[in-house]
This record gives sequence, C-alpha cells and structure tokens, in this order.
Amino acid sequence: MANNYVNTITPAQAEELRELLAGRGWELSTVPYARFKAAGDHVSVVAYESGKLVVQGKGMEEFVLYTLEPQILHSFEYRTAEIAAPETAAVEISPHGGIDESGKGDFFGPLIIAGVTVTAETGKKLQELGVCDSKQIHSDAKILKLAAGIKQIAPGAFTTVTLLPETYNRLYAKIGNLNRLLAWGHARVIENLLEQQPGCPRMLSDKFGDERLIRNALMERGRQITLDQQVRAESDVAVAAASILAREGFINGMKKLSALAGVTLPRGAGANVKALAMELFRDKGAEIFRSCAKLHFKTWHEISGS
Repeated sequence: MANNYVNTITPAQAEELRELLAGRGWELSTVPYARFKAAGDHVSVVAYESGKLVVQGKGMEEFVLYTLEPQILHSFEYRTAEIAAPETAAVEISPHGGIDESGKGDFFGPLIIAGVTVTAETGKKLQELGVCDSKQIHSDAKILKLAAGIKQIAPGAFTTVTLLPETYNRLYAKIGNLNRLLAWGHARVIENLLEQQPGCPRMLSDKFGDERLIRNALMERGRQITLDQQVRAESDVAVAAASILAREGFINGMKKLSALAGVTLPRGAGANVKALAMELFRDKGAEIFRSCAKLHFKTWHEISGS
C-alpha cells in the first residue's frame, strides 16, 4: 500500500476542499507554491497552485475513500487501483450475504445497490463461474453473462434496489449526504435479502463511511444479524457477486436513460461527460437532467450555473 496519494484537482475543487477541511477544524497553513496545506485526523493535505494534490499520513486511505472521492472528486478510482485479485478460492465459505453498489461516481445514470447471499455450495459455484469484483471486468457483455449465471446459481438469494435519477435526486435532497443515502440503500437490500433468506447469519458490505450509518438505517430484523464492513470487501465472493448484479443494473439503466435523452450517455464524471452534458443542456434544457443525471454533482452546477 502506498504511503501517499497524488492526484490533480481544479481550482474550484481545491477551494471546496479547503472550505470543507476548515469547517472540520483542520489546521490550515501556507507553504511555497501551494494554495494551502491542511492537517488533521492523522492526515496532511497539500493543494499546489499547479493543481497537484498530495495526501499523506496514517489516515490517508480513509480520507481519500470517504471524504476526498465522494465529496470533492465524485470519482472512485483509488480502491480500484489498490485492489488485488480475489484470493477466495482456498478459503472455506460460510453462509453470508454481500452488498455492493454501482453508479455512485457517475453523473449520468442510476444508483444500483445489490445483494447476494451464498452458502458453501453456491459460493464455490460462483467462484468456479469466475465471479470477481466487477471493477476488474471491462466488458459489458461479460458482466451480463456473469449476472445471468449468478441468478441461475443462487435463485431466490439476490436482490437489487434501483434508484433512477428522479428518485435519487429526491432522496438526496431529503438526506443531503451521499454516505447516508448509500447506507439507506444498503439497509433496504439487507432487509430484502433477509425476507428471502431469514436464516442468513451475517452480511458483509464495503466500508464507505461511519459504520453506524448502515446499522442505524436497518429495521428490527436487520439489526439482529452480524453486519461487517471492510475496505475492499469485493474480494469476498458474495460481495463480488453483488457488485456484478449492481453493474448489470447500471448498464441496463444507462441504456434506457440514453434512449430517453436521445444520445448515448457517457459514464463517469470527467471532461467528456461535462462536454456532452453541456451539449445536452443547450439542446434540451434543464428538465431532461432531472430524469437522467445526479444533480448534486459539481458537473450540474458548472453547466447550469445554479
């Protein structure tokens, strides 16, 4: 694991980050050639005038995963770059469920949260099928094929919660925080899985924030099981299977929303996404975005001026 993180941010992102850290009580100072330096929570952050951002310290990984990416960058690449190939083949699988999501870093498209429960038998079959973290798979056709196989191997042991942009935007406006919205969705998936498989003793989720968020969002049945949250949970076969079903839902959702918008909507939140969004805004106005985009993203504020 690297002991520092380096990325490039825009002047607007640097200012947003400075305000966020100042609001958290971090110590701000100046260093040569930098917009600011901030220190707090066992982390040092330096935003240089060139756009270079350097994060160091014992708390670096959690800061990048749970603050910088979801709240400033709106992209989720650090965990993907660090993740290793799953090593679950030699591990005995006990009955449990896994939850993962797709679409949280994409300006266009839905947020899909999926869950799968496995037994020793179905877990082994999923491994033999080739199930792994969906971020390691770059072919939509392979995702769709694996998703079909998962449903065949584990019938009645999977579920998805789909938040199309209209619903997503309404919930985000009410909740006001991406991690809390994710916790709400993960809790709904867990409750749905327990309706199908009430004897499932444990659920595993990727850690994306304060561990209490999901626990507090669970209803009575969900609070009776063991809930584990860990970084890089996608190495677990149940979470990996859930990541594939979530990605399948996102792929299908993007096809429907692209048809609605009359243009192939790109994934992510980079410059190509902003360029197409500006064209779409010019040609069709603001209203179409309520049905196909996540309106709390900086991309929306930049193209709409709101």
